[in-house]
Amino acid sequence: MSASGPSAAVPGAPHPLLGIALIVGASAFFALLDAVIKILAERYSPVMLSWTRYFFHLAVMLLVFGRSRGLGLIRTRRPLAQIGRGAGLALSALSFFTAVSLLPQAEATAILSIAPMLVTAGAVWLLNERAPRGTAWALALSFVGVLLILRPGGGMDSWGALLSLAAAFFSASYALLTRAVARTDDSLATLFLGALVAFGCLTLVVPFFWQWPLDVKDLLLMVGTGTFGALGHLLLVRAYTVASASTLAPFSYAHAACSLITGLLFFGAFPDAVSLSGMALIVATGVAMALKRRAAG
Repeated sequence: MSASGPSAAVPGAPHPLLGIALIVGASAFFALLDAVIKILAERYSPVMLSWTRYFFHLAVMLLVFGRSRGLGLIRTRRPLAQIGRGAGLALSALSFFTAVSLLPQAEATAILSIAPMLVTAGAVWLLNERAPRGTAWALALSFVGVLLILRPGGGMDSWGALLSLAAAFFSASYALLTRAVARTDDSLATLFLGALVAFGCLTLVVPFFWQWPLDVKDLLLMVGTGTFGALGHLLLVRAYTVASASTLAPFSYAHAACSLITGLLFFGAFPDAVSLSGMALIVATGVAMALKRRAAG
């Protein structure tokens, strides 16, 4: 599961192709994370999997940055906003991991992909930003895409669909709070604090769902969830330091394409024509709005 990237890049960032490659790489790691979660969800609770995902995410970040950054990894000027971000991250992960256990990976990811549109709408109401013309229509078309995926007779689990929508809402909330802290807090500290708060929230409930790994393979897969998640987020942060947000925004939808590939490779699943049309509508609408924002400057 991905999260929206930073709201702004380093001014004059000079490497757009590198940034695009990094954000596509991040999307591939997030798709691998989702696939591993779907495999493990056959045997473990989504609460347990969400907890292990952030446990190993933190372990990877401490291994890579702990010595050089030290206490800088937890330094913030907006503690309440960071706590809200982490809570949104925990709820988004829990909702989406449960959805992935109920829906095909590609369809669940496509529904999650409406999150950037929700961010645009939320920024108008909460951050007093001006919405590009056509935002309301774009949001409506995105929901039409969701309805095509969830049409009667399509065989989609209704609870899985609702949980994917909930994950999109929580992901959008997380992204809006990320915009709020981006002006004052270091990006790596923000990344670490989000995972730390999410881990803390999940630690409160994981004892009720605790399961020891059944074998070494499952343990390695659990380590993989945190590793893929951490690597994906690190590539995402790096992408926004070498290329502008407007350049990268259309490519954030690569997650949906990567999920199609991992769903086919790991589970032999591929959407039917109608579901694929709905997914294409969601992604095309999001990309079109991203390009429109880019053109508007």
